Amino acid sequence: MGDPLDLFAATAPEGAYTVLQVSRRARQLVETGFTGALWVRGEVTGFKRYQSGHWYFTLRDRFAQLRCIMWAKENRRLPAEPTEGLEVFVLARPTVWEERGEFRLTVVELLTTAAGGLWQLKLEKAKAALAKDGLLDPGRKRRLPAYPERVGVVTSADGAAWRDVVALAARRWPLAELCLVATRVQGEGAEDDVCRALGVLARLHGVRRLDVAIVGRGGGSKEDLWTFNSERVARAVAAVPVPVVSAVGHETDVTLCDLVADVRAPTPSAAVESATPDRAEVQAHLAHLSQRLARDLRARAERAVERLERTADGLAVVMLRRLERGGSRLAAHGARLDALSPLRVLARGYAVARDSDGRVLRRVAQLAPGLPFNLRVTDGEVPARVMEP
Repeated sequence: MGDPLDLFAATAPEGAYTVLQVSRRARQLVETGFTGALWVRGEVTGFKRYQSGHWYFTLRDRFAQLRCIMWAKENRRLPAEPTEGLEVFVLARPTVWEERGEFRLTVVELLTTAAGGLWQLKLEKAKAALAKDGLLDPGRKRRLPAYPERVGVVTSADGAAWRDVVALAARRWPLAELCLVATRVQGEGAEDDVCRALGVLARLHGVRRLDVAIVGRGGGSKEDLWTFNSERVARAVAAVPVPVVSAVGHETDVTLCDLVADVRAPTPSAAVESATPDRAEVQAHLAHLSQRLARDLRARAERAVERLERTADGLAVVMLRRLERGGSRLAAHGARLDALSPLRVLARGYAVARDSDGRVLRRVAQLAPGLPFNLRVTDGEVPARVMEP
């Protein structure tokens, strides 16, 4: 057989184009035909995320559709993936995929048409999941201790928030020991870092016995604060074994961490005010209590003295009455004893004879002739002797 016939050689000096040449030429025409990137509005469908992190999806409207790709280095700045049917704006550069000869858009920015965009969609989804598990229930919130001894703080060691916490705590309640667990609070990897720091805080509680914890950072943009809108971080905050004060951003910023924490503070400085008492106020309160205690003690002592005086007066009256009744009873008993006394009998003219040993001589037989004896009469004794008969 001879060489293959080149049908184009006779009609076209350059011969036939290869597929790659046509595809490349089409790419050049498309990329030069559009001046830079352009905004395109459409509905997302067929979304796929590959292990490389790249996003592939189709953008469509009622009349047409376009294949799109968004590289991982671009989409990692977004908080969530677009859902099926979500209407979005994309900033993209038109091109042709040479290997497949396919027209597509290379997306560099993606915004939803809904208020708040993907940030708000992800926030609402995470909030619903937390509410379903009861982590937003006001009934689970714990009271802060009145006089904390150790305060755990999760924030950046280099940020203004930590400096504000240290300065204000030293003025308000220097008795408290501050235990910093440093972490990144924004940027790539911050979410994992904050979760790790909260885990360290829980373990630290088992060793040092923390009383309360402060979690937060200073102000920033919505993107800067997004770490604290992470569902993972919010669940880690809820799992801390001590009461938590969340202070993220400015007063107008409210994050998921604020919602699951036991107390929400508008700023890190306000978090310190919530977590610690004011030394001056405590001292003033103690002085007031001391004065009240002194007044109460004086009043109690005065009332006790009055009661003692009244008791003493009553006791004196009672004792006097008892003595009078006792004297009357004693007189009556004395009268009865006097009536029974032998001296009363002697006073009526009787006498009692006693021998020298004091024995009473009751019978004649006891009175032998010449026996000396004493005769007891009413006013004394008379010595006597028995005469001969």
